[in-house]
Amino acid sequence: MTALKKVLIVDDDPDILDQVEHVLKANGYEVHAIDTAAQAEEFLTAHQPDLAIVDLMMEQMDSGFVLCHQIKRLYPNMPIIMLTAVRAATGLGFDAKTPEAKSWIKADCVLDKPVRSEELMNSVRKLLQA
Repeated sequence: MTALKKVLIVDDDPDILDQVEHVLKANGYEVHAIDTAAQAEEFLTAHQPDLAIVDLMMEQMDSGFVLCHQIKRLYPNMPIIMLTAVRAATGLGFDAKTPEAKSWIKADCVLDKPVRSEELMNSVRKLLQA
């Protein structure tokens, strides 16, 4: 029997946290849901998930960027999905499709909130190649 893939979700919005956790568990993933970047940093010193899903704006406007950098420093090969409401709030968006963008974003995929369950799961499966 194979172990479940472990996914860390970090988001300060309890509705998003619950939604993403529910979708992942329904699709057979072990989920660790955390609502602050600071708590996620503590978790990551003791645990290595297979994938992280990180909100961009939490305690600080750039908490997600900082957390992504810390994750990649600890676990360079761990895939990261960044969730963001920046496009909805400002009309401006960004992605992690080019090497230049990935060099400063540190996420492997950027998804806009609200994210559809199918879009999220397609990205998770692609990054975990499962």
